[in-house]
Amino acid sequence: MSLKCGIVGLPNVGKSTLFNALGSAKAEAANYPFCTIEPNMGVVEVPDSRLHALAKIMSSQKTIPATTEIVDIAGIVKGASKGEGLGNQFLAHIRQVDAIVHLVRCFNNDDIIHVDGNVDPARDIEVINTELLLADLQTLEKRIDKDRRLAKSGDKEARKNAEIFEGLLVHMNAGKPARSFPLEPNDLARIAPLFFLTAKPVIYVANSSATPQEQTYIQTVADIAKKENAKHITIDCSLESEIATLAPEEKEEMLLGMGLEEPGLNRFIRATFDLLGLATYYTLGPKEARSWTINKGLKAPQAAGVIHTDFERGFICAECYASDDLVKLGSEQKIKEAGLYRQEGKEYIVQTGDVILFRFNV
Repeated sequence: MSLKCGIVGLPNVGKSTLFNALGSAKAEAANYPFCTIEPNMGVVEVPDSRLHALAKIMSSQKTIPATTEIVDIAGIVKGASKGEGLGNQFLAHIRQVDAIVHLVRCFNNDDIIHVDGNVDPARDIEVINTELLLADLQTLEKRIDKDRRLAKSGDKEARKNAEIFEGLLVHMNAGKPARSFPLEPNDLARIAPLFFLTAKPVIYVANSSATPQEQTYIQTVADIAKKENAKHITIDCSLESEIATLAPEEKEEMLLGMGLEEPGLNRFIRATFDLLGLATYYTLGPKEARSWTINKGLKAPQAAGVIHTDFERGFICAECYASDDLVKLGSEQKIKEAGLYRQEGKEYIVQTGDVILFRFNV
């Protein structure tokens, strides 16, 4: 899958620090705006303890986890929609991603410059969201003008487009993102070609060490996310960057000392994977245990096609069971004895965590 999450935010909120912690690439991190001009890209493994447990049961020689692609986009400033601070270039980078990770500064540090002089998560979120909305309004107004002209010449599709887009214009002029505009399923395809920035799913990430003084900042982010029906998490980017550089035994010792089961980075990666609307299923064997990435709601033949197009073209059935049952019972034989091993046809919707063997003939 080639879906990507883009990390956005004001300059100096910790985007490159977070990206560096992911370990897939090293972005320059410096204490001044526009340090990151070209977007840094990296592919990261999705943490999956279940996959390793399955590999151990099946005595697989290697494991291949699911991955997700993260893009570190340079900081946006007020006026970006009008070209301020390399804004047009940055907005173009955001337009190319499938979902947005909105990183918000929720930490106090006098040594790190804030572009607006002080920490204020609500203001910072509004700046980013306003610039994205203004950019979308420019796109929308141009399209409405075009459809109105075509509608006058008798183009029925253009007339329908204009009606929908004019309603969307009222919605967005009220400060609401495109993703919250109610649309009939058949009309979704009408707005898709416009690649609205505010139509992309978003998760708010509060960058904070969660000190008592910073709890108010974190709550502000949580309240905004709730109002927008969006998800939110808190992560200490600086700490995660430090943890990521440790040797495995040192990392385990540090996490144990902090009373944590895993790094916060793991939660972040899984959250981005979920934000993209992705799911996984497994194929298991003596050579490898592998997690395959699919869109949620995909039917069995299409899920098979992720492995190879021949699997989809010649699909016969999917022999499958729940991976949790394998972990619980310890072998495929016991799963069969318990009546939990099943055959599914072309209409079966693959569930996250399924272990599948595809039968096909071409």
